[in-house]
Amino acid sequence: MNFEQFNLDSRLMVGIKKVGYETATPIQEAAIPAALRGRDIIGTAQTGTGKTAAFILPILHRLLDGPRHVARVLIVTPTRELAEQIHEVIRDLSAGTKLRSVTIYGGVGAGPQVKALREGAEILVACPGRLLDLINQGHAKMNHIEVLVLDEGDRMFDMGFLPDVKRIIKAVPANRQTMLFSATFPAEVEILAKQALKEPQRISMGLSRPAYTVTHALYPVPQHLKGALLLELLKRTDTTSVLIFTRTRYRAQKVERQIKQAGYKVTSLHSDRTQGQRQSALKGFKDGTHDIMVATDIAARGLDVENISHVINFDMPDTADAYIHRIGRTGRAQKTGDAFTLVTPEDDDIIKKLERIMGQPLKRETLEGFDYKVPPPPRSASSGRGRGAMQDFSRRPPRPAPTPTSYGKNRLAPRKRK
Repeated sequence: MNFEQFNLDSRLMVGIKKVGYETATPIQEAAIPAALRGRDIIGTAQTGTGKTAAFILPILHRLLDGPRHVARVLIVTPTRELAEQIHEVIRDLSAGTKLRSVTIYGGVGAGPQVKALREGAEILVACPGRLLDLINQGHAKMNHIEVLVLDEGDRMFDMGFLPDVKRIIKAVPANRQTMLFSATFPAEVEILAKQALKEPQRISMGLSRPAYTVTHALYPVPQHLKGALLLELLKRTDTTSVLIFTRTRYRAQKVERQIKQAGYKVTSLHSDRTQGQRQSALKGFKDGTHDIMVATDIAARGLDVENISHVINFDMPDTADAYIHRIGRTGRAQKTGDAFTLVTPEDDDIIKKLERIMGQPLKRETLEGFDYKVPPPPRSASSGRGRGAMQDFSRRPPRPAPTPTSYGKNRLAPRKRK
């Protein structure tokens, strides 16, 4: 189903094209029409299924008709990282509409958030604690809220936010549309749903499984050697059509730049690129001008490119479903494909969940000849910080020439596609 079929305001097609959406995901097909009708919704869906756009697009459609510069939509999330991610989706999809969103969360000074509220925004994306503070101080006005979205309800329960969420629900008008999304529904979240929603439509999207034509391999590696290992994988791989995923647009830019320095034909797809740049990158990847594309999950949503031979997760995604969505770009139409993932000990929990879904352990691989014992550089010399940081590829320490095992040759060398 394409997005024109939803009969959304034509101004929203600018943002939809900007992010490269082509066809709707199952959760979008089910949720967007219901939300446009004003129904309350209980959605069971993992991150990475297109869930965010499923509620953002109907919200933007609604906001284009009515007053501006007053808070009419409240989206409550458990973490500031998720708040920023949703804010980014809103920014991209609302391109050309002049609608505004403001993020509200703790851990940073409240001054800029209060200033943004005074200037006026139609959408508030907030974490419970800071939002309640600003409500109590009179800075955040809830009297015009028409739509309330509670995202990742089970995670808010796990983090102890449900009492705050209930206070927020009391602060918004009773005559509203409410949407609650959660990967699971513990009893406490079910009780919250009964209290907050009116005759909701339930939409459930279970986890799918990866295509059987895809071969999976995990490559454990110290965090500071991820960049070097990526280049080594590319050196030993048929790089005629490789899609690499990163967690952030900043890292996508950095990975693209340093792969290019290594001599590969590479492009990137992320939200900092203009629509023209996105179209050019996608065209170049499709027609073979570029052998490698580095992309973020949000930018790659709806990406449809045939004959991708390899998907490489430079960063492990947040959920098992997001992993399945990523690697679903290869192994299509009965063709074979490979999915390589660079993993660190931080990824153990999501790997275990993924293995439970797949019903079997994922094979751990090592590269023959790669020096895994190189110590990390001094912190001041590192080009990255925190999870997924990359060192400067140009400063890679020398290693012995690779001598792959026969298994490594079979896996990484070019092979005839079916």
